[in-house]
Amino acid sequence: MNFNNKIILVTGGTGSFGQKFTQVVLKKYKPKAIRIFSRGEFLQWEMAKKFNDSRLRFLIGDIRDKDRIYRAMNGVNIVVHAAALKQITTAEYNPIEAVRTNILGTVNVIDAAIDNNVEKAIFISTDKAVNPINLYGATKLCAEKLFVQANSYTGWGKTKFSCVRYGNVIGSRGSVVPLFLEQKEKGVLTVTDKRMTRFWITLEQGVNFVINCIEKMEGGEIFIPKIPSMKVIDLAKAIATEAKIKINGIRPGEKLHEVLVSPEEVKHTKGFDKYLVIEPEFLFWNKVNFKEDKSLPVGFKYSSDANKEWLTKEQMKKILKDLKIEK
Repeated sequence: MNFNNKIILVTGGTGSFGQKFTQVVLKKYKPKAIRIFSRGEFLQWEMAKKFNDSRLRFLIGDIRDKDRIYRAMNGVNIVVHAAALKQITTAEYNPIEAVRTNILGTVNVIDAAIDNNVEKAIFISTDKAVNPINLYGATKLCAEKLFVQANSYTGWGKTKFSCVRYGNVIGSRGSVVPLFLEQKEKGVLTVTDKRMTRFWITLEQGVNFVINCIEKMEGGEIFIPKIPSMKVIDLAKAIATEAKIKINGIRPGEKLHEVLVSPEEVKHTKGFDKYLVIEPEFLFWNKVNFKEDKSLPVGFKYSSDANKEWLTKEQMKKILKDLKIEK
């Protein structure tokens, strides 16, 4: 799919992903308009000043509000669904609010996309959705299922739904990198467990992957990039070489390692050189889709501790320098 002359709507458009997605699409393509749908008036005002582009449309709204998302999606070609309550502790303390936004809000996005004849809609998910142990991960898993199965509601209709699932975004708002940079000033960084590992991806890599997936998607797939792992303690040392490391224990709802493909998903997952595709288990799924890829071997495990690709401290230092998020 070519983004030229298309109308794109991004839910949660003022977030880290939404802003980078907007920047990349405006630079690489010539969209007719990009609609930024979010709740924050001030963040929209800041984004409007930052971009100063007549192709941007700023729509105040909440995905919980079905009427508003229906109106916002009128005439839209492509939907990128990035809106969510994503802080683990916030979701644990406000569980019903997390459900209303991450699950019921996603239902509204799906219904609006189908009824407005949107061509393609893609959902931004997370490794926390795989075998979830916290409410945030559970809501993202549910939202994934809703997006994949939404293709059953369209039948042979126009709208196609797919998902993208990846790991921690380096330097995104609310992530551990900004926290470590703040703690660096005091000389002590807190790490929950010295064994803990995570998948890592830059914001631009994530955005470019999403764009490529929108172009490739047939409806029902979950796309997963092959990305490197790193120990959280090594990340801390890369950010603050001289600082002390304090081990304070794993928090409730936190895993030692993350998984991007569960053992149950392996049997219907295909592998490319740079990404994986979890195919839907629909009876009507066209098996010639992605026919050039390879089935994964029995026992394949894609977890952050069993990864083949690892970031060194020197590589992370270079990434942070290139992203200009060092202090």
